[in-house]
Parts: sequence; C-alpha cells; structure tokens
Amino acid sequence: MSLSKRSATVAAGLAVGLAAAVGPTSPALAASTPIEACGGGSYHVIDSHAYGSSAVTYLLYNGSTDCVITWKTGAAGNSAWVRAVVQAYGSPGVVDADYYHYYAGPVKVKAPGKCIMWGGSYGDSWYESPFEHCG
Repeated sequence: MSLSKRSATVAAGLAVGLAAAVGPTSPALAASTPIEACGGGSYHVIDSHAYGSSAVTYLLYNGSTDCVITWKTGAAGNSAWVRAVVQAYGSPGVVDADYYHYYAGPVKVKAPGKCIMWGGSYGDSWYESPFEHCG
C-alpha cells in the first residue's frame, strides 16, 4: 500500500473512532435548555428532582406528551453516567442512559388518562417517582 493510501486509511479510521467517541454527546449539543431539548416552547416544567448541584431531572408537559430530561448543571461538559426514564402506567418504560456530557433524554410518553412514573440518575444518585401526575 502506498504511503498516501495508508495515510488516508489511518485518517479515515481515526475519524470513525472520533465520531464513535463523541456520538452519545452529539444530540446534547443541539439544545441549550430542557424545554428546547423536549421540542420547544410548548413544553413547561411540571416537576423536578435535583442531584445536589450536579444535575436535575425535569418532567415537562405540553398538553399531550410528558417529556423527561436529566440535565447536567454544575458538571456539564464532563462525562458521567446520566439517565432519564418515563413510563405510563401499564406500558413499558422509555429510558435513555449513557455516559453523556450534557444531558440524558429526551424520553417521551403520551399517557392520556394514565398516571406516569418518571425519574433519572446522575452518577450513583437516582430518583424514580411513584406513579403520579395522573390524567
């Protein structure tokens, strides 16, 4: 293999490796607020749970859909285990969890007439609500 072809192959391999390394955090760079991450101004925060000053799990609602985000605050930019979960009563839950730099989620569920369980985690701290926010 010529030196130029070998260099191109190595460069392509590095690019793929770099893309894989930053892949989980790429969606987090697209939003600057939990409301924006859920889909825009029609969402509003209806509940939250803080993990000290490091992260907050937010439950947002837009009139038809519940959205959960675990948003890193004091620890933003550093890779840490972050999770967001939401579940309508009687249905499977929706989870997003990984080593993210900014946030986990959004995870969404439409639950008309049902109670939901929501929560998240940051590092080894976690929170999951009972089934609540019914309706």
